[in-house]
Amino acid sequence: MSDRKQFRDLASPEQAREVIAGLDLSPGVERVDLDDADGRVLADRIDARLDVPGFDRAKVDGYAVRAADTFGASETDPVDLDCVGDIHAGSEPDVSVDDGTCAEISTGAPVPPGADAVVMVERTAREGDAVTVRTSLAPGDGVMVAGADVAAGDRVLGPGTLLTSREVGLLAALGVESVPVRAKPKVGIVSTGDELVRPGGEVRHRAGQIYDVNSYSIAAAVRDAGGEPVLYPHAGDDYEELERVLRDAADDCDLVLSSGSTSASAVDVVYQVVEERGELLLHGVSVKPGKPMLLGEMGGAAYVGLPGYPVSALTIFRAFVAPKIRDAAGLPEQRSATVEGRMAVRERYGEGRTRLMPAGLVESGDGETLVYPVDKGSGATTSLVEADGTVTVDADTEYLDEGETVDVELFSPDVRPPSVFAVGERDPGFDRVLDRLSNPRFLGLGSREGARRLRNGVPDLAVTTDNRGEGEELASWTREWGLVVPAGNPLAVSGISDLVDADVTLSNRTGASGLRDALDDALAALAEERDGDRRALAENIDGYERETKGTESPARAVLEGDADAGLALRATADRLGLEFVPVGEQPVRALANPERVEKPGVQELAGALDDLEDVLADLAGYEA
Repeated sequence: MSDRKQFRDLASPEQAREVIAGLDLSPGVERVDLDDADGRVLADRIDARLDVPGFDRAKVDGYAVRAADTFGASETDPVDLDCVGDIHAGSEPDVSVDDGTCAEISTGAPVPPGADAVVMVERTAREGDAVTVRTSLAPGDGVMVAGADVAAGDRVLGPGTLLTSREVGLLAALGVESVPVRAKPKVGIVSTGDELVRPGGEVRHRAGQIYDVNSYSIAAAVRDAGGEPVLYPHAGDDYEELERVLRDAADDCDLVLSSGSTSASAVDVVYQVVEERGELLLHGVSVKPGKPMLLGEMGGAAYVGLPGYPVSALTIFRAFVAPKIRDAAGLPEQRSATVEGRMAVRERYGEGRTRLMPAGLVESGDGETLVYPVDKGSGATTSLVEADGTVTVDADTEYLDEGETVDVELFSPDVRPPSVFAVGERDPGFDRVLDRLSNPRFLGLGSREGARRLRNGVPDLAVTTDNRGEGEELASWTREWGLVVPAGNPLAVSGISDLVDADVTLSNRTGASGLRDALDDALAALAEERDGDRRALAENIDGYERETKGTESPARAVLEGDADAGLALRATADRLGLEFVPVGEQPVRALANPERVEKPGVQELAGALDDLEDVLADLAGYEA
């Protein structure tokens, strides 16, 4: 088994793409039914086996005639013909047209024997069986002759054609029941790490377990790229288990993707398996995120090892692996959807690696596209949906300046900036407001950070508590806050003083939260009553430093028995069925960026806030 791996010589992104281009991914050919052919790529040429249409048919509603009988006819000098019958689409003609006669015919119906033209009904008049024709026709007028659309033996579609609804319709017209197409590359997906649990299973947070994100996000990305994902059982960090799962995947698939266990740590053993059971072609790329990428071959299958963090894994897949899968499936190179925008803030960078910076888009008040970094760390799964694309930052770039023009490569062509971009205090009442908007984006950064970012001019709106922040107030409301305790309140907690004086363990909120501000204000008031110091009182609270980020996190800590009391809202206690000890009410404000008040998305938000009483009607502890 290899010794611990070191990242000594990182490959450039260009070298990594060259190695991936050389991997063998040849899935072959398969036949699919026509109703499954949409989006597939033809593997062979399709020739017409029959004429389309297969008969001479009427192009208009009117009368089938012999063109010679109408020569010289006009509005002032019409000719009269005898109607000998009717012909409808889908039925075989039971009449023929002779000299001086005609037959009524519907669009698409077969032209009867003897007729060689069709006069439209608008150029005729009829009384009984007598039809007056007021125009002259030439042979073929009003008729689509057999084979006019497609003639038997014609080359209809060639290999490499992407089948869309148009091509499928043409094949249906030819009577084609199934077609040969490029097979989708079969892509085995293996997530590694002892800490992973598949969604639906029970996660033990105390054991450091997390849900497996990569298997599902990468599988969806494989489908988008034209591949067929196959999820394999989760593999831990044990060498023998990893070897077995990777070998099974290599036997069944054209490409094996693993995520995690690719770094230089002693427990990261994937590269050891690849080295011993195949060929390791590359280990480590000078790119952020995604430095520990692996490339190789195993058991006849191509192999790519993706980083373990979801943002890193998906970013590297999109940038390096997806184009290879599309090529193997015969799909055309995906047209790069790129928008140009100006950096909304200054972003420093100096790590000497190419950076694929996740970025969000927001429109200014005058419709200009602004770009801001979305970098909550590679382990933050919310970055997957809070970013709109990536900005490629060269390795020698030290910073991107505010106002600098950058190109954002969108995650998909249909990505659009949010209708309104809000930041600040996470609040259950404002969540309901967001539900009424068309395409909002909200970053729950806390009241203080929301006020700061609003000052910097990036978001359209900030949600803040108390009197924090400056902007145009669109609405305000109050929420009741206090302590949540287990049912029955076994420790008889009655207020903040019990946190200081009694043996009560607290689960607190992070310092960025407006609720934490409310608690600190209450402690300051208590300290003033006792002629003491707020900080000294806080030090007496067991768990004051035990910070949690989520609105419900302290309450859930109480539910799980990890704390005796939690800082929370009455609405949270009501939602989770916990007992609530009220302490006070806190004002919440929605503050608009003064330069964006007339922006359509902000106006839509203002309209929703006009119905605030209705929005908050059944939310415990709230008042508009």
